[in-house]
Amino acid sequence: MNSTKPVSTAAVPVDGACRHPVRLTQTGETYDCAESETLLQGMLRLGRKGIPVGCVNGGCGICKISVCAGSVRKVGAMSRAHVSAEEEARGICLACRVSPLQGLEVEVVGKMKKALTYQWGPVASPRSDAAGDFEQPKET
Repeated sequence: MNSTKPVSTAAVPVDGACRHPVRLTQTGETYDCAESETLLQGMLRLGRKGIPVGCVNGGCGICKISVCAGSVRKVGAMSRAHVSAEEEARGICLACRVSPLQGLEVEVVGKMKKALTYQWGPVASPRSDAAGDFEQPKET
């Protein structure tokens, strides 16, 4: 794992809501998320794009993350199709199903890792995606 800065666990009161910093390890980006919203809702509210977004209700598994530091509270059922009980015990969860209890450091699992390692530009080649293989456009 890359060396990272310690995450501040200090709550930031804003508009009467207790907010906590959430840091994405892959990009180093940080955003504040209220205890009353999920990690995904907090990111979307600010127009950020660090955690991949899918169905936003726990069914698709696109927003799967690993909590590296800090703690979260479950706010909905964790789909066992996407997060096993063993994974959950290790801090892996869906960002749309948890809210922060303190400052967090999270790592995106799956989709973002692929996106960060994909070669763009003239050397790029088609890749397989979790939703299926990409097809090249057909000429008409």
